[in-house]
Amino acid sequence: MIDTPSSSRVQKSFLKYQHVFVFLAPVLFVVGVYFFAPTGSVESGYWFEYWWLFLFFIVGATTVNTVGISGSALFVPFLIFIFPLLAQPLEPETIVKVGLISESFGLSSSAIAFIQYGLVDRRLALTIVAGSIPFVVGGALLSFIIPEPLFHLALGMALMTASYLLFKADLGHGHEAGDDTEAGTAADGGEPHSDGGVREDLPNDDDKLGPAGVETDAEGNVTRVDREGDDYRYTRSGYLERFANYSIGGTFQGLAGFGSGELGIISMLRTEVPVRVAIGTNHIVVAATAILASLVHVFGGGLVGGHSLSLASTPWNMVVWTVPATVTGGQIAPYVSNALDTGTIKKGVGGLFAIISVALFLMAAGGAGFIGL
Repeated sequence: MIDTPSSSRVQKSFLKYQHVFVFLAPVLFVVGVYFFAPTGSVESGYWFEYWWLFLFFIVGATTVNTVGISGSALFVPFLIFIFPLLAQPLEPETIVKVGLISESFGLSSSAIAFIQYGLVDRRLALTIVAGSIPFVVGGALLSFIIPEPLFHLALGMALMTASYLLFKADLGHGHEAGDDTEAGTAADGGEPHSDGGVREDLPNDDDKLGPAGVETDAEGNVTRVDREGDDYRYTRSGYLERFANYSIGGTFQGLAGFGSGELGIISMLRTEVPVRVAIGTNHIVVAATAILASLVHVFGGGLVGGHSLSLASTPWNMVVWTVPATVTGGQIAPYVSNALDTGTIKKGVGGLFAIISVALFLMAAGGAGFIGL
C-alpha cells in the first residue's frame, strides 16, 4: 500500500523548496501573458519596450519588503513622476493597476519567505484580511470615478501619513537577547539559548522548518518560535484598534495601491505584537488586499459607471518586467534586512515619501485650479 504524504509533510516540503515555487510563478505568468493576453496585433519590439522597468522595480521591491510596507508606495510615485520622463504619462487608474499587480507578486514572494521563518500569525492575518475586504473593494471602485486632482491629493495624504508613521515606528528587524517583550529569558525557566530563549516547554511543530512552532494557551497567550530558535510571547488582543487602522488603510489600498501596510504595522506594534511577527504577518495582509484590489481594478470599472478597464487595456509589456522584478526583490529583502541597518532605510524611505507628497499636493492644487478655470 502506498503511503500518502500527510498535509504537514507537504507543507514542510513546500516551505523548504519555496524558492523554486516562488520563481516559477512569474515564469508562468510571463508565459501566460505572452501567449494568452489580449494584446491584439503588436510589433516585434512590443515585449521589450519597457525592459528597464525591471531595474527600477527590483530596487523598489527590495526596499519596501525590507521595512515591511506596500510596494505601490514607491511604485505609484515612480510611475507618476519618473516614468513620463522616460516614456509617456499614464492614466491614474493604469498607474494604480500596474502598481497593484506588481505588488501582489512581490509581497506574496516575501510573505512566503516570512512563513518559512515562522514569523506569520495566520489567525491574526485572516481576521484582518476578512475585515478589510469591503474597504479595499470600496476604495478600488472609488478610484474609477474620483477626479485626477483628488486622486493626487489622496495619494499625497497617504504618503505624508506613511512618512510620519515610518519615522515614528521602530521597525528594526533585530532580535535582542533578554528582551522580555519578544524573547523568552532564562527567568522563564529552562536552560537559556545563546539568543536569550529557553530550551524547555517551547512549541516545535513537525510541519515547520527548524525548531519552529506556535501554541496558544487557554488565556490567549501565544508562544511562537521561529526557525532560528528565537521565541516570541504575546497576545492577540487589540482587534478593534487593528480593525480601525486596517479599514482606513484598506480604503487607501484600493484607491491608491497602498495604505494597509503603513497603517497596519503601527496598529500591530501598538497592540504589542512583536516587531518581527508584526512585519511577517503584515506581509500576508498587504499581499491579500493588493491581490483583491488588483482584481477590482482589472474587472470593476463598469460596476460604478467609471472607466472600463478591460484586460486588453492592461499594459502587459510593462507587467511582464515588473512582476519578475518584484518577486526577486521579495526574496532578496530578508538578506538585505540582515546586512543593512533597517532604521537607515526606514528614514530614507520616509524622507522620500515626504518629498513626493509635497509634489503631489502641488499637482493637486494645479489640477484643481485648472478645473476651476
